[in-house]
Amino acid sequence: MLDIVIESRQAVISPGFSVKRILPFQLRRMVGPFIFMDHGGPISVPATTNLDVLPHPHIGLSTVSYLLKGNVTHRDSLGVEQIIKPGEANWMNAGKGIAHSERFEDPAILAAGGLEMIQTWVALPEKDEESDPSFKNYTAEELPIFTEKGVWMRLIAGNAFGLTSHVKTNSPLFYLHVVLDQGARFGLPKEHSERGVYIVKGSVELNGGSYTEGKLLVFSRGVDPVMIAKEATTLMMLGGEHLGDRYIWWNFVSSRKERIEQAKEDWKQGRILLPPTDNAEFVPLPVDKSRPAGGPPPGGPAFGGPAPEALS
Repeated sequence: MLDIVIESRQAVISPGFSVKRILPFQLRRMVGPFIFMDHGGPISVPATTNLDVLPHPHIGLSTVSYLLKGNVTHRDSLGVEQIIKPGEANWMNAGKGIAHSERFEDPAILAAGGLEMIQTWVALPEKDEESDPSFKNYTAEELPIFTEKGVWMRLIAGNAFGLTSHVKTNSPLFYLHVVLDQGARFGLPKEHSERGVYIVKGSVELNGGSYTEGKLLVFSRGVDPVMIAKEATTLMMLGGEHLGDRYIWWNFVSSRKERIEQAKEDWKQGRILLPPTDNAEFVPLPVDKSRPAGGPPPGGPAFGGPAPEALS
């Protein structure tokens, strides 16, 4: 029933800000088009703590920022400045190249209510890898919600359980925020071939086994499992159709190794523009001689590239 269980690992994305890194994983690089997943928080920090992620570049993917607590200010090369709030979908298509920053500019919120954030990357189909970059904020009120006894669910993107989100995507996928009361039962959407469930908080029972927070459960094709919440539990569910293998190095994703090499040089030479309202500092290209990781997940090369300084 389970293809693999992935245990999150700690990663540092800025001084003082560590996250749980879930994807990519050596034995399972992607779930559907999702190639990256970080869980930041929950944390409450003193007002003097700086968690900012400086301007950094992306190509070949869409970033999806989803907050459970707190807020963050997004700025990018297009001149977009957006305060991201809990429950919203913030979809940035990097396409042929964009830079953005994430600033935590309200220390009172961080100190009082804390911060909890899920960030994913969605690989783009080859035909869209060189598309023009874009950013779109979807408010919580724009996203479909379903409730029944013991279950609350928000469809962030794609389609699942008969619901469809208006968030614009480039390939078939689903992305869900699910909250379960103790004892509630919940299954997987049948519309998609690749499906994963990340346990943000709490625990679930599945086929006689128990799985706790910080784990991503990836399910085999065609199975129809039922999870039972052993306590109050929060899940992020994601997946879709596989796009083919991708190479990943630092913040760059592509179907072609040579495109990542070009992106490295573009960032070094300033050809990927900084956000016009946040251009006084940036994350330099890491010094590393490793080649982009890629190829078939089982038995392929280990996940390569430097320890990312700003993967978000």
